[in-house]
Amino acid sequence: MSARQAESSGSDSDPRYANVDERKRKRMISNRDSARRSRMRKQKQMEDLVNEVSKLQNENNKLMQGIYVAQQRYMEMESANNVLRAQAVELTERLRSLNSVLQIVEDVSGLSVEIPEIPDPLFKPWAAPVFSTAYYDIC
Repeated sequence: MSARQAESSGSDSDPRYANVDERKRKRMISNRDSARRSRMRKQKQMEDLVNEVSKLQNENNKLMQGIYVAQQRYMEMESANNVLRAQAVELTERLRSLNSVLQIVEDVSGLSVEIPEIPDPLFKPWAAPVFSTAYYDIC
């Protein structure tokens, strides 16, 4: 029998070494369990983070789509406003022409004609011109 076997067989029979071996074995099992729980915790955290990334990407895509729709609507409204501004300028010029004709009619006929002031649509676009029935009394 070799010296190593003699020492190990001696430690197997010695109760002092048996307690040390049992504590070492329990500590090893406890460490393995702790490491397994740690790996499981890390895996769960990774899965949670992947799910959160996916959720945030979906939310980001929805917000980007909403921004795109809002930009499209803004451009449509801006275009419509530009058309309306051009029409307001054109109608203001036509009203000025009609008012000058009314002024000539008033000067020539001697009749008093109510000629309304022309609002500036660019300064007060919400103020629509008020048409009086005096325009239609002459015709």
